[in-house]
Amino acid sequence: MSAPESGHDRGAVITGLGIVAPSGVGTDAFWKAVREGISSLDRLSREGCEHFPLRVAGQVHGFEPGAVIEERFLVQTDRFTHFAMAAADLALEDARLPAGEMSPFAVGVVTAAGSGGGAFGQHELQQLWGKGPRYVGPYQSIAWFYAASTGQISIRGGFKGPCGVVANDEAGGLDAIAHACRSIRHGADAIVVGAAEAPLAPYSIVCQLGYEEMSLAREPGRAYLPFTEDARGFAPGEGGAMLMVEEEGAALRRGARIRGRILGHAATFTGPSQWERSREGLAHAIQVALADADCAPEEIDVVFADALGTPAADRAEALALADALGAHGTRVPVTAPKTGFGRAYCAAPCLDVAAAVLAMEHRVVPPTPYVTDVCHDLDLVTRTSRPAELRTALVLSRGLMGCNAALVLRGPEGDI
Repeated sequence: MSAPESGHDRGAVITGLGIVAPSGVGTDAFWKAVREGISSLDRLSREGCEHFPLRVAGQVHGFEPGAVIEERFLVQTDRFTHFAMAAADLALEDARLPAGEMSPFAVGVVTAAGSGGGAFGQHELQQLWGKGPRYVGPYQSIAWFYAASTGQISIRGGFKGPCGVVANDEAGGLDAIAHACRSIRHGADAIVVGAAEAPLAPYSIVCQLGYEEMSLAREPGRAYLPFTEDARGFAPGEGGAMLMVEEEGAALRRGARIRGRILGHAATFTGPSQWERSREGLAHAIQVALADADCAPEEIDVVFADALGTPAADRAEALALADALGAHGTRVPVTAPKTGFGRAYCAAPCLDVAAAVLAMEHRVVPPTPYVTDVCHDLDLVTRTSRPAELRTALVLSRGLMGCNAALVLRGPEGDI
């Protein structure tokens, strides 16, 4: 770790993006689908899930963990950690950080997780009840654990700086990024941060069937329609995004490409499924995040919405934007690309952050797939992407357990 400077003198910048999503592996595949509004939602095809009422989800296809992760790590990790490790590799590659350039004590890892390793845990439970305790592997105790991704990424990369995990609902993805920024302020030079989830194993789906907000629609085109009269909940998804976040001075000294700046964050709590109350909590989070970023409401050029997809939650979010941003809240372009790949719990806002960085780079607001007729006072971008001069983005997230979070990002300076 470097000798800490005072507080905000150590700004946090994004120098690398790594993405594993239903739309594809890597930034190019993800951005192409997001920009063009291509949906990856499909009929749930995971083995053992045929009889569940959940019919539509965002599934990652064609991902072969053995092609990118060593066997010794594969045998002790779940699919959610495979996603996180692969995405971390891509983020490090994108950041062009030469091996050994930084002290291992200057680089940390922070991830968020909402559920942990469901597929691994299910397999071991089947072994326990089908064959007996002698057939339960030694890695059961760590593979399901919500901190597994942080641990395995740090061990595999040799990162010995400040490490942590945020065990939270969906908003935890943004909270993990804020945690990384605090570590940067206190002396770390770089943090690998983000979230990945794999909630589509049979065991995991059973645990989710109690969520009233989850859509049970049978067709992909009807499953996830936030801010419309046909809103009936969200379609779950898997995958995730990892970011390379560095101290700005250190990044500039090594000649890194700065893809975005993290300016402000705030979080509140309003209670499980209390969507009417989430209006006040989300508005407060937005206002505090703007103050943290020293950013006026009129400076926000695009909003990446939480977009839960239920009437009460959608109405609360639209009103929260108006409360926090004033008249600008009804004029600023709003988008929700996740309607095309699913709501991947803690990973959802991290994928939104990646999409926001790419949107600012390419100066275009991506559309909200499937959504056409909006029934709220929002400038929701639908059908096709919209060219725009984007300098500052606001990313929002709310969780089913009641957390609310807002993150303010600024794009790279100068022409692309």
